[in-house]
This record gives sequence, C-alpha cells and structure tokens, in this order.
Amino acid sequence: MRYALLLAPLALAACQSPTKPGNDATANANADAAAQAQPVWLTATDHANVKGAYYKADNPKAVILLFHQAGSSKDEYATIGPKLVAAGYSAMAIDQRSGGDMFGTNETVTHLPKDRKSGMIDAQKDMEGAIHWALPMGKPIILWGSSYSASLVIPLANAYPSQVKAVLSFSPGEYFDDKHMIARDAGWLTQPIFITDAGTPDEVAKAKAIAAKVPGGRATVYTPEHGVHGSSTLIEAKNPQGAAANWDAVMAFLKKVAP
Repeated sequence: MRYALLLAPLALAACQSPTKPGNDATANANADAAAQAQPVWLTATDHANVKGAYYKADNPKAVILLFHQAGSSKDEYATIGPKLVAAGYSAMAIDQRSGGDMFGTNETVTHLPKDRKSGMIDAQKDMEGAIHWALPMGKPIILWGSSYSASLVIPLANAYPSQVKAVLSFSPGEYFDDKHMIARDAGWLTQPIFITDAGTPDEVAKAKAIAAKVPGGRATVYTPEHGVHGSSTLIEAKNPQGAAANWDAVMAFLKKVAP
C-alpha cells in the first residue's frame, strides 16, 4: 500500500471531549491557563484508550498535535504546550503506547491491555486517533513529532492530505524495520514540513536524507548551532544554549504555515 497507516473511518469519535475553560483576555493569560493542561482520554484507531493533555487557546490559528519520543510521554511538552498557546495555537500532547517515564508517567502504557501491540510502529494508531479527535474542531491540523514520531508524522500526513496543514519533524530517521519507509513516504508529501536535528553529524545526515525526498521545495531544513535530540531541543533545561534560537526557527515556520 502507498501509506504505512491502516486508515480507520474519518468519523471515528474521541471517547471524551475536553471541558471548555473560560476565555482568556490576552496571550499571557492564555499561557497561564495552559500551564495546567486539561486531561483528555481519546480513542486510537484500534479502540485503545489514549491519554492526552490539551492546551487550549482562544480562537486558535490551528491545532497542533504533539507526539513524543521513545521512552517518553505527553509531559515532554509540559513547557512547550503553554508557549504554543501564548502564540495562538491550541495543542494536544498524547501518551503513545510506545513510550515511558522519561518526563512523567505515560498513562496510555499504564492502561494498555496486554494483548495490544506496543512497538513504535503501533503508536501510529494512537497518533491517528489524535487526528480524529481534532477533526471536529474545524481548525487546520499541524503534526509535530519527536524522534520516532518525527518519522511517523510523515506517512500520517500523507494519509490525511486535506486535513493536515503542515508537519514539524524533530530528529527523524529510519527507525523501523523497513529502512526506506520514511524517505519513501517523504516523496509523496504534499504539505510543508519543518525538519530539524540535534546538530550532530549522524542526525544531520538522517534529516537531510529525508528532506531531500520531499518534492516541490516543501521542506524547511534547520540545523541548529546548539541542539539536542527530538523536541527537547526547545526545552531550556535540556538545551540552555540553543532553546531560544531554535524556538525562533520553529515560530518562523508556524507563522508562515498558520499565520
């Protein structure tokens, strides 16, 4: 098949919608409100329960779906989500079934039945469930991935060409059994994509190899002066020398694709 994803009907509904908070008057107030993300349970395409943290902006420009790296959880985005809200974007960070406690408890892993497959490739079912959760909002959807999920957002975007507005990919690579899958899928991408790396030779090579396959000049490649693996490149505690500059590059891309 052209895409690695097995598509479920677009009508699949989330099992629980978040409770709407009160409106905020300013971007700063938005950011303060977002510091406490709303807990949400949504449904993967194989009907597994997936835990999310919803950062809500008033009248958002887009909804950004945040996917974590291996061994991690939605808490990878505890400092990133509020900054996105302050910039005018709502965001949903989820616990994928392939993850752990690197930043905090992964509640999807905790509650996953033993008969469910929990490899990295299986996490695409959780990620696709997040798209189904966001569709009823009627806002542009932006996919954001970290490490292995930075790779999976590419075939996922291909599977939803009309619904997904843009893609951000932090430290992508060929992390799966098919060592050509992501580059192959990159060749079919119709959305603009921001691709970044940790600045190390191996990550630079992986990012450039995938970006080179993206047609039509749609790939923005950013190699930081100071970077770390995955979305942690934006976390000051993880990357004190480079986080601010790397945020500037991300915001320049977001302003272009979802002003």
